[in-house]
Amino acid sequence: MARLLAFVIKEFREVLPALVFFAISFNLLVLTTDLVLADYRASFGNFMIATMAALVVGKAVLVANATPFLRRFDTGPMIQPVLFKTTVYWSVVFLFRFFEKLAEYFLAGGTLGEIPEYVTTRFSWHRFAAIQIWIFILFLIYTSVTELNARIGDGKLAKIFFARRSSHTVPHWRSDR
Repeated sequence: MARLLAFVIKEFREVLPALVFFAISFNLLVLTTDLVLADYRASFGNFMIATMAALVVGKAVLVANATPFLRRFDTGPMIQPVLFKTTVYWSVVFLFRFFEKLAEYFLAGGTLGEIPEYVTTRFSWHRFAAIQIWIFILFLIYTSVTELNARIGDGKLAKIFFARRSSHTVPHWRSDR
């Protein structure tokens, strides 16, 4: 039982940064979309969907990171693993979202023969593309930060951002003269 609890805690600690990042990011996307398109009326259901999507993405990132395939460029310059992982994550989300829309189409009574017509005339490509652009940017930010954290030493980035500095480490140009 103790080993199971230790495993669950370890998994939770690994997924927490991705979960928090994408939960905040996806909910900001929903909020800004609602503010722009819905006369400032936000929908609680959309926020719940965004948070659930963040849970799925966070777990997907955790699982993907466990595969050797994603570590292909880890020894190269940092731009290589950042762009490679971002592209892989983004592509998986793109396919998942597209197939999700097709599943909704079939559940609404669509047929296989009508897919081309649905995709070209009734599918909201502008909204789909806008969300995919934001997902790419968010993955780029997330992957850049996680790769930087791995390069400088796991946990040091959090110390840089959240630990107080002593007075002797404050740059001289910031003195209160």
